[in-house]
Amino acid sequence: MIVKTFCARMDHGGCGMLVHLENGRIKKIEGDPDCSLNRGTLCAKGLAQVERLNHPDRLVYPVKRIGERGEGKWTRISWGEALGTITEKIQETIRQDGPKALSFAQGTPKGLELFLLIRLANLLQAPNVSTPGNVCHMPRETASTVTCGFFPVPDYDHPPACVAVWGSNLFQTNEEGVIGSQLKRALDRGAKLIVIDPRKTAVASRADLWIQPKPGSDLALALGMLRVIIDERLYDNGFVENRTEGFPELRDHLRQYSLEQVSEITWVPKDQIIRLAQLFSQAKPACIQWGNAIEHNINSFQCARALLILMAVTGNLELPGGNVNRVGPTIMRPGELVQIKKFPEKKEKILSPEFRLATMMGFVPSQLIVKAILTGKPYPIRTMYIQGGNPLLSYADSKETFEALKKLDFLAVSEIFLTPTAQMANIVLPAATHFEFDDIGHFGLPHGFILARPKIVEAVGEAWSDSKILNELGKTLGLGQYFWKDMGECLDEILKPAGITYDDFKAIGMLKGKWEYQSYQKKGFSTPSGKVEIYSEKLKEWGYDPLPTFLDSLQISRESRKEYPLIFTSAKDPFYFHSAYRNIPSLRKLSPDPVLLIHPETASQSGVREGDWVVIETARGSIRQKAKLGNEVNPGVVILSFGWWFPERKDLELTGWKESNLNVLTDSNPPYEPTIGSTALRGIPCRIYKSNPF
Repeated sequence: MIVKTFCARMDHGGCGMLVHLENGRIKKIEGDPDCSLNRGTLCAKGLAQVERLNHPDRLVYPVKRIGERGEGKWTRISWGEALGTITEKIQETIRQDGPKALSFAQGTPKGLELFLLIRLANLLQAPNVSTPGNVCHMPRETASTVTCGFFPVPDYDHPPACVAVWGSNLFQTNEEGVIGSQLKRALDRGAKLIVIDPRKTAVASRADLWIQPKPGSDLALALGMLRVIIDERLYDNGFVENRTEGFPELRDHLRQYSLEQVSEITWVPKDQIIRLAQLFSQAKPACIQWGNAIEHNINSFQCARALLILMAVTGNLELPGGNVNRVGPTIMRPGELVQIKKFPEKKEKILSPEFRLATMMGFVPSQLIVKAILTGKPYPIRTMYIQGGNPLLSYADSKETFEALKKLDFLAVSEIFLTPTAQMANIVLPAATHFEFDDIGHFGLPHGFILARPKIVEAVGEAWSDSKILNELGKTLGLGQYFWKDMGECLDEILKPAGITYDDFKAIGMLKGKWEYQSYQKKGFSTPSGKVEIYSEKLKEWGYDPLPTFLDSLQISRESRKEYPLIFTSAKDPFYFHSAYRNIPSLRKLSPDPVLLIHPETASQSGVREGDWVVIETARGSIRQKAKLGNEVNPGVVILSFGWWFPERKDLELTGWKESNLNVLTDSNPPYEPTIGSTALRGIPCRIYKSNPF
């Protein structure tokens, strides 16, 4: 028997899959050649899902801790006891300190569970939900909302003449809603390729123009491009005149960014900045494939704004082959699912009202949750529920996060495996994986479609989906009127506005919205002015820069520069998803160690050879990773691997949470991005020296 579905939860997912079943067990997975998204291609992570499903170390029943935090002593409990204990602790916290003392936390969202987590928090009047949003996707989404009223998606269906890949590596790590094979098909059909990346990635190897900026200087480079486009009149005059607000202000603003200054900030030669601007602006249509990397510094939001302005002034917004508006299908809106109207006071009670755009999206920057736990200011947080995340690896300043998790009165974690974070919990709940429950993929994402991800096999042991856990927890907390008899009811309710049930949806597979081009010709853009707002009066009203302004996060003294002469940035491993799957044998074989990419000249100066273990040190701490030498990186830059721990090393504290963990090196203190609270996770001064192996 062969079941059609879509890849999920090994990364953002989206690739069509054929799952071969025999006697109720999955025997083989392959790509679906009929799927319009991936057309049969499938990565190593997608193929490894059966290994995760049947892994011997999976959590298969709820457990509670019987020793000290991190001691590794657990006892099995029933679901009734687990939910009852969590309910009791939540209610006790509310009685003593109010719902503000609760925090809910989500790792990278992959399905409906984020929305049900926010729903539960809103119904409890608990304002503090932590997500990776301030350093992942939300700077781009909020910038898009403010600037043009929609999230611009690259249109690979109508071949672009030019694609600018900026801080993205689609051949190895898909963006949410966009698959690497879509970009490859556009290139195979003749599209010119620009890649902006400090490292010569697989995508950059195919580029007509590869630009290698200093990590963290992306906004300055974008402003330099705009300066060239305006000075040389390479912009689309008709679109600018009729469809934008604030172009004269932008032109005046850019006078402070000379190409000489931009070149000094970015390390990109002046002639390359000019060539970059000319190539992108003179190709029609052209699109920008932007990635998560631009969101890992204090310019995240304004960098996204600058890239949106580039799309607009070159006339490529809503143009076939440009960056387009993909309206989603008619289903329940995310705001309705999260019950946002039940908590109108949230913006006044939330921990971080100064980050207006984070508040608008309903989350708190993670570093502020950590600091509130540790300091009790502006009020204490005592109880935390985490799902699908590993904050010890993913939050800035891991040592501070470790101390915060230790200080909590109560921590519950829903997980597939005993991650370092789960090992800190009072109660750990066994989460179901892909293929073990019915789900809707890409709900709430701005890519214009949703995917049916049906249950294919029975869940292992007593594992429940995160959505089911939250549904049942809501009922034990006395909120049964706002939850469902089972998750089938929930799925049907979400799909009801489309006039279908989940069973209907499974047969359809993918549900799209009504896609069209240049809709602004009928109704304008969804902004206060009805135009693309280059100069934002709304941002000015809120106290933020109305035009993209570069903030230099590397203003360090000459003495510090001598002490930390290199700059590190990071790369996501193509065989893992953030901190997940280091325990999957086929994937670990492909990527066995945390790798530090270093230029041969820099390695030689430090006495480092290929394969040596190297200490990387910043003002925050030090870690070790294994050296890989390569000319594809600037001699002043090193590229670190992200998300490393060692599930096989039971001799290390919390299975090695700090040995090679990049976030031991990062800082959770200000300055933050002003609107959404992004921290600097890249472009950080460091030094290296040879180390003994583990």
